[in-house]
Amino acid sequence: MRLSPRPATLGLLLLCAAVAGAGEAEELHYPPGEHRADFDREALLGGQEEVDEYVKLTPEEQHKRLKSIIKKIDLDSDGFLTESELSSWIQMSFKHYAMQEAKQQFVEYDKNSDGSVSWDEYNIQMYDRVIDFDENTALDDAEEESFRQLHLKDKKRFEKANQDSDPGLNLEEFIAFEHPEEVDYMTEFVIQEALEEHDKNGDGFVSLEEFLGDYRRDPTANEDPEWILVEKDRFLNDYDKDADGRLDPQELLSWVVPNNQGIAQEEALHLIDEMDLNSDRKLSEAEILENQDLFLTSEATDYGRQLHDEYFYHDEL
Repeated sequence: MRLSPRPATLGLLLLCAAVAGAGEAEELHYPPGEHRADFDREALLGGQEEVDEYVKLTPEEQHKRLKSIIKKIDLDSDGFLTESELSSWIQMSFKHYAMQEAKQQFVEYDKNSDGSVSWDEYNIQMYDRVIDFDENTALDDAEEESFRQLHLKDKKRFEKANQDSDPGLNLEEFIAFEHPEEVDYMTEFVIQEALEEHDKNGDGFVSLEEFLGDYRRDPTANEDPEWILVEKDRFLNDYDKDADGRLDPQELLSWVVPNNQGIAQEEALHLIDEMDLNSDRKLSEAEILENQDLFLTSEATDYGRQLHDEYFYHDEL
């Protein structure tokens, strides 16, 4: 059974998944006594289908498409890619693929192909059956009650995303349901959902104690564990911008919504650090082509995927 992660827990779930999968990935990458080049290609391009497509391109076609992408990143057409231009392009790429994924999901969820995803169709796709919980009756089993709470949150978000009289979601509304962080009219809902989960005293803010959740220091320990120190640092230095010891709704939003801007900026800086041969803090086409493999293993090209997506390399975006 697959549950959709809520925005407030997405970062934690991604972190857990990364930690859990690291050993398995390393095992696949380095089986005893050998190095698997095919693993590198699949990690770069996303899967065997993309690998098969990649090898069909001639070096000339790869070169041509990459140069086209470089020109599109260069917003002012001065022949150089700055940190800002790279960051903007990476953020646009993130959003594009999120929207493409939602569009593909929409077709899968719309069982009767009527152009609308009903709540029942969503349940059938997610859980293979229609699930209905009493909103006012808690369940005795802790695991079942946790699932009930998640399911009710899903339903509430589904209803919020629906802006017309049709009981189902059209494509635009479905995108708002799947990616509320990308849609302006869902912002208030995202904030309110996070407050309901974390603001235990109902004052409209999230304190450090509420931010840390159920954590209580072991009275026998001299100091907090490392992960708590990291979380405290994030609270103080990343989210609590006005340093008042609590997160207001806008600061809370920066916590619960994935910070694609920060990720994109870090990747842009990384590329400039690695590929800037003359130390002018920007990249020329020549510098990029000199380090083509590095550029194609970066988020600037979505790990090479953009070479196969006409949206990015075609003359007109």
